[in-house]
Amino acid sequence: MKEKIRFTKMHGCGNDYIYVNLMEHEISNPEAAAVAWSDRHKGIGSDGLVLIDRSHMPEADFSMRIFNADGSEAMMCGNASRCIGKYLYERGLTNQTEIRLLTLSGVKTLLLDVKDGTVENVTVDMLEPTFEDDSLFVAHRGIDKGVFVSMGNPHFVIFTEHIDQVGETGRILEQHPAFPERCNIDFARVESQDVIRTRVWERGSGITLACGTGACATAVAAALTGRAGRRSQIVMDGGTLTIEWRESDNHVYMTGPATFVFDGEI
Repeated sequence: MKEKIRFTKMHGCGNDYIYVNLMEHEISNPEAAAVAWSDRHKGIGSDGLVLIDRSHMPEADFSMRIFNADGSEAMMCGNASRCIGKYLYERGLTNQTEIRLLTLSGVKTLLLDVKDGTVENVTVDMLEPTFEDDSLFVAHRGIDKGVFVSMGNPHFVIFTEHIDQVGETGRILEQHPAFPERCNIDFARVESQDVIRTRVWERGSGITLACGTGACATAVAAALTGRAGRRSQIVMDGGTLTIEWRESDNHVYMTGPATFVFDGEI
């Protein structure tokens, strides 16, 4: 007899995932589950599967693993981490408004903005950006019109007036030899000194309505190239995130909402 798994569907600015609490259930094959459940016609429908658990390390309170819609495992997801903060607090798994979350790209700190028992926004300390990593980006002929930024997972930010090429060009560049582990591709148009319109092709998922690490990478790339200051509003298809790249500690802070959609069993 197959076990019924309880899940929660959540989204951050339209970037939607299926969340399963591993303190209640065991998922023996999360890669296959991510593929089957993410199917928007035959499954629940999502950009992927997120697993929440207690941390096995004393440096963190909880942990997350994230699997894209194609079954590949991601290092980190900013939108998912905000949703986890809301899930943990509002489902009574913690009463703390500062949560240390273990991810494959390190421990991220979640700061919850709580009013009357409801988490209205979550700020995530995304740590420091990196710009050189031979395992993720190798300088390649023809790949010179973008900025490589890793926020725990790789992004290639292209500033252009034609951001709607995200589907056609993003699909090709994800698989480019310059990116040994494939790459997230961000197309950004600067609207003003602190507003940037961005569309993202996510590695393993395709076009998504929002991408937290993509928003961070875009803001950092814009500041690095003098297109914007260190605090930007990143406007994506599904909503807007506030990104601040602080000089004081060189960390990137992402602030935005998280939303419950529905609970179910599968």
